Amino acid sequence: MPEVGPIPRSRPRLLADGIHATGGDHLRTALALAESGIPVLPLREGKLPFGNCRSCARCACGGRPNMKTPGPCQCPAVCHGWAAATTDSTVITSPAWTPTWRQAVAVAYHPGGAGLTVVDLDSPEAVVWARESLPPTRVVPTARGEHWVYLGVMPSANGVQPGVDIKSLMAYARWLGPGTGTMADLPPAVRALAEREETTPAPGSANRSSPERAAWDLTVATGCRHTETYVRAGLEKGLALVRARTESGAASQAFGVASFLAAQHRRCPGPCGLAALGQRIVDAAVSVGVPEPYAQRAVARGFGAERRGAA
Repeated sequence: MPEVGPIPRSRPRLLADGIHATGGDHLRTALALAESGIPVLPLREGKLPFGNCRSCARCACGGRPNMKTPGPCQCPAVCHGWAAATTDSTVITSPAWTPTWRQAVAVAYHPGGAGLTVVDLDSPEAVVWARESLPPTRVVPTARGEHWVYLGVMPSANGVQPGVDIKSLMAYARWLGPGTGTMADLPPAVRALAEREETTPAPGSANRSSPERAAWDLTVATGCRHTETYVRAGLEKGLALVRARTESGAASQAFGVASFLAAQHRRCPGPCGLAALGQRIVDAAVSVGVPEPYAQRAVARGFGAERRGAA
């Protein structure tokens, strides 16, 4: 029987590949995936996880709601994004989860919980990069690019290349069908992307007590050619885009906002106080659940992407 999706080769149970999540079939799809050992959760409008539950607001569930503590969520309701993902059919069909399936627009899964890593390629350019840089594996088409699924787990990382996120541990990926191709073992080339992120300092980074991390104004942007009103308006529009997303989506959006802001200031004689602007973007991403180190790296790479493009 052919595989339905990214299921580790070591799993003996396989699914028919005719199961796809459409309309009222989300719960059925989730149960089928869970039966094969893939932890699942529903996604709400905007293809985002459901918000933290009221119980979590009181107990914080071991360091959450900002996703800074690994491990499964202990809340009965759908809560904490990837941490809510489960293979337990009694939880998936429980009274606490039933209302969310009525509102769900998609099914997501936790790649790390299934022993997998997803390289999320969010643009045609990113797909070209992957075909030139990574070994072939299972490929799942997405609206703007592709998911490349490998067998093995690693830390998740956002913005490792323009338009490229890594989703494995402490992350979720949207279920988009079985894909095609033979799943390969997680290659060193993908692991190296995250390792480079861990060791590459953010340009102009400083500790939180540094004056450069304070609120932006013209006192830290003495060489900026723009008016304060222009900069603040552009920043607020960017922050709104970040806050409208959650988790890895917000980190990718933070990368894009940082790239845009850097491009706006490329012709300024400087300094423009980009470190202070970047911290505002980081804070916005953290406020919707992105771990701060991920947000900092996404913003740093956004600023760096503009410099590479200018070069």
